[in-house]
Amino acid sequence: MQTIVKPFVDRAASRNGVIVYPEGSDARIVEAAVKLQNLGLSRAILLGKPDAIAAVFESLKLSSVGIGILDPDTSSELADLQHKLLQKKPDMAPDKAASMVRDPLYFGGAMVASGDADAMIAGAATETGKVISASLRTVGLMPDTRRLSSYFLMSVPNHLGRGRKDFLFADCAVNIDPPAEDLAEIAISTGRTAAKLLTDPVKVALLSFSTKGSAVHDNVTKVTDALDIVRQRAPDLAVDGELQVDAALVPSVAARKVRGNAGVAGDANVLVFPDLNSGNIGYKLVQYMGNADAIGPFFQGFDKPVCDLSRGCSVDDVMSAAVILMATA
Repeated sequence: MQTIVKPFVDRAASRNGVIVYPEGSDARIVEAAVKLQNLGLSRAILLGKPDAIAAVFESLKLSSVGIGILDPDTSSELADLQHKLLQKKPDMAPDKAASMVRDPLYFGGAMVASGDADAMIAGAATETGKVISASLRTVGLMPDTRRLSSYFLMSVPNHLGRGRKDFLFADCAVNIDPPAEDLAEIAISTGRTAAKLLTDPVKVALLSFSTKGSAVHDNVTKVTDALDIVRQRAPDLAVDGELQVDAALVPSVAARKVRGNAGVAGDANVLVFPDLNSGNIGYKLVQYMGNADAIGPFFQGFDKPVCDLSRGCSVDDVMSAAVILMATA
C-alpha cells in the first residue's frame, strides 16, 4: 500500500467492513481483495461469473476461502435486491428494476443501499460515468445534497523542500463547470472530509487564475461568489479565495499577493478547482511530474460510500482506496 494510507490502517482494521466489487474477475481486484482480507482490513464480495473468478484465483495461485462470490444473473439475492431498489425508487417500473440489478454495477450499488455491503469499489474496467450513473440510481445522494462531487487524496513527497505534505484536491472527476452554489458545496464537503483525513488544520483555497482581484472575469466572479456562500454556510471553515495556486501554496508568494491573509494563503491543504479542466489536469500534473501519490477519486455526496478507480489502477491503488473508504465510512 502507498505511504499515504498507512495512518488509516488501524481505523480500517477496526471497521473491517464488507466491500463489494462489481469487477470481480479482474486480477487486480482479486489480488487486492485477498490481501485486504488477510490483513484484516476489509472483507470482499466479488461479482461476476464464478467460473471466470475461479480461473483468476487459480492463475494467481490464491485461495478464495472467505471471499464472497456472487453471480448477479443467478443470485438468490436478486428478488430481494429488486424489492429494495423499488422501495428506494418507487417510480421505477418493476421490469426495469429486475433488469438493472442483473448488471454488476447496479447489483453492487443495490447491495450497498440495502446494507448488505458497507461500500462499493468499481472503475478498474469501467468508465467513471457508468459507475456514477449506477450509484445514483441505487445508492442515491445524501439528504440536502445538491450535487455529487469527488476528491483525490494527494501526497507530495517533498513539498517546497520541506518533506511530505498531504492534500485534498476537488473536484477532479465529476463536475465539468460547477456554478458558484455547487462550487461552494464542493468546498464545504471537501473541508469536512479533510478533517477526517489530514493531520494538519484544514485550510481550503478556492483556486483561480486571479488572486484577490488581479483579473476581472466571470470565471473569477464565480469563485468569489462561491467564497461568500461558503463563509455564510460554514463560518468555522478556514477558507479563502480567489487564489492562484502559487498564492495558495507558497508563503513568500502569499505575502506579496494577499493582503489581510485569512490564514489560508501560502498554507492551503485543500485545493478546490474552479472546473473539471483545471482539476483533472492539475492532479495529474502533480501526480506524474511531482511524483505524488494520488488516491481516488472518492465520491462525496452519495448516501453510502462509493469509490471509483482509474482503469490504469494497480493492486496497491485498489488496496489504498479500500483502506481510505473504510477509514472514512
